[in-house]
Amino acid sequence: MLRVAIISDTHIPTRANRLPDWVRTRIQRADYTIHAGDFDSADALVSITELTDGNLTAVAGNTDPRSLRLPEVATRELGGVTFVVTHGSGPKRGYRSRVAEIVREDSDEVADFSAASSVVGVSGHTHRVMDEEVDGVRLLNPGSATGAAPARNATMLVASVEEGAVSVQIHEN
Repeated sequence: MLRVAIISDTHIPTRANRLPDWVRTRIQRADYTIHAGDFDSADALVSITELTDGNLTAVAGNTDPRSLRLPEVATRELGGVTFVVTHGSGPKRGYRSRVAEIVREDSDEVADFSAASSVVGVSGHTHRVMDEEVDGVRLLNPGSATGAAPARNATMLVASVEEGAVSVQIHEN
């Protein structure tokens, strides 16, 4: 079984000084980490990359400097599950449908998209935790790992992945 730490919207240093210790610990204990954008700085990206020993998939958020050279969308297969990661930038209206469409478009190479457990979308942007099915796509949003406004608490997800199945735990302070 693989443990995947899922974080987003760290906003370091613009809205927080560093990741909370409990988030750092869960990242270090994970086999792999996904970051759905809004690091806010090269230092934050370097720090999180070091915590993960390079076992990281990360995408650009709307506040990330272009100099980070992160992709808008990234796809990573872990334990028989294809994770399609995007920040989800744009207006609140239509967010869920917009992200679900990105996941469908970027998972075209997956032979059986109808197998709900084989493709999972990961996004950020809203700073609100989400684990729901939208238009036939399972979407995960870990909220903000630092509790950056408008979040009220620091949150993250840890996914347990095994043989194409995903179970998710929400963690918050």
